[in-house]
Amino acid sequence: MLNKIHLTEINSTNTYAKENISSLPDKSIVYADKQTAGRGRFTRTWVDLGPENIFMTIVLKPSDNFLPVYSNITQYLAVKLCTVLEMYGTTPRIKWPNDVLVNGKKISGILSETVFHGKKLEGLVIGAGVNLNADEKAVRAIPDRIATALNLEKRKFIDRDLFMERLLDEFFEGYEYFLKNGFSSIIDQYEKYFSLSAGDEITIRVINKDYSGKFSSVNTDGTIKLLTGEGEENFSIGDIL
Repeated sequence: MLNKIHLTEINSTNTYAKENISSLPDKSIVYADKQTAGRGRFTRTWVDLGPENIFMTIVLKPSDNFLPVYSNITQYLAVKLCTVLEMYGTTPRIKWPNDVLVNGKKISGILSETVFHGKKLEGLVIGAGVNLNADEKAVRAIPDRIATALNLEKRKFIDRDLFMERLLDEFFEGYEYFLKNGFSSIIDQYEKYFSLSAGDEITIRVINKDYSGKFSSVNTDGTIKLLTGEGEENFSIGDIL
């Protein structure tokens, strides 16, 4: 059974999980009605659209040492999130590395962090923000990304608790199998939802350096391959501009 922790208000569910990870059991779920300092990758903020949206962190403690498959947990959650969004009659797409889009607009972001105590892995915290219910004015005010919410796409109210229950069911149903078999066990699903096709011209920014070329493929370890004028480049981090 999952250990669910419901908070009325918190700065960040990921921050809460990291600060309390020693006392949180494996497969704990931290979720909040209001998040005052939500975070994305590279210190970006996650905008709070109200209590009927998802601000959630999954706490995982699969082992005492870090294994390569843990780097793909974000991609695994993205696939499961797309599966649930399909249940609601949408056509979701994964924008590498950690955004989920509907109709080309961001509906979810995922942030995975690791916590160590010395060399021992204390656990993984996997944060997800999902826009379920918002008005168009609030969504248009979100900086940096063209965004949407599920209620705007479907023109009806979305039950947050039901959506979260479906997402957690999907996540944990295949979680142990994924840990044993790695990213290659979900690559077909990942490619199904992936927003790029072979030959698409893209630019990837890594820190302050840009790499331009043609997208080639998703590799079996979850990295992506770009064909540039200088040859093949494989990327595990970065932003597609």
